Amino acid sequence: MKLDLSPQSWGRVIVSTVAGTALCVAVALFVDSFNFADMDQAARLRAIATDVFVPIILAVPLLLFFTGKLRELAIAHQQLTLYASTDSLTQVMNRAAFSTLVDAYLSSVREHEETARGALLIIDADNFKSVNDRYGHDRGDEALRLIAQTIKGALRGPDIVGRIGGEEFGVFLPGSDMQQAASVAERIRVAVSSAEFNPSGEQRQLTVSVGGASFDRCIPFTELYRVADQRLYAAKDQGRNRSLVAPATVYATAA
Repeated sequence: MKLDLSPQSWGRVIVSTVAGTALCVAVALFVDSFNFADMDQAARLRAIATDVFVPIILAVPLLLFFTGKLRELAIAHQQLTLYASTDSLTQVMNRAAFSTLVDAYLSSVREHEETARGALLIIDADNFKSVNDRYGHDRGDEALRLIAQTIKGALRGPDIVGRIGGEEFGVFLPGSDMQQAASVAERIRVAVSSAEFNPSGEQRQLTVSVGGASFDRCIPFTELYRVADQRLYAAKDQGRNRSLVAPATVYATAA
């Protein structure tokens, strides 16, 4: 079992306290060791006991207090970071966090000259204005939450999803080829159209159109997004409730 030493964990508090206390004991013994030669055995044993127990009595509660406070600060910072990067309505990443994460992934691949493969999907709810107009914005918000959760349920562990517009979501699929991306896009489309949405007690089918761009070499995020957005508009033009994925234009990595 691996010990959790993250800044938010109790494991880090305990390890830091034990290590700090051991250091205090070691320093006390080192300083007193210069006087051991002038002491008889009984005095030396008393000095050693003092060097061990006094740091333990004083250091343990102090270190527990300070490292515990550091843990609380780390948890608070983590929560603030999460709040800042999360869309409050749908509880998925917001546009800034999503685009930053995808761009960072692409930049890292480019900098390390690694073989890149993946895909970006853009998902837009069809005729969503009619949901708001007929059932009200509260039911519209409920529909967006349902769509977001349905998208998340159709993804793998490493895939990420973010809300990038009013009723528009983005999904990044690292490591996926075009066929896999098309399969995920279709799975999302089918899952949303099958989701139970019953505003005001009546059944209302939700549908989405999905546009995707796959890549197998380094490519700027802006180009990836442009191709995915074009595929989304093509899906809309072909009657909505469709998914279309195409390879993105390959850009040579600048030297």
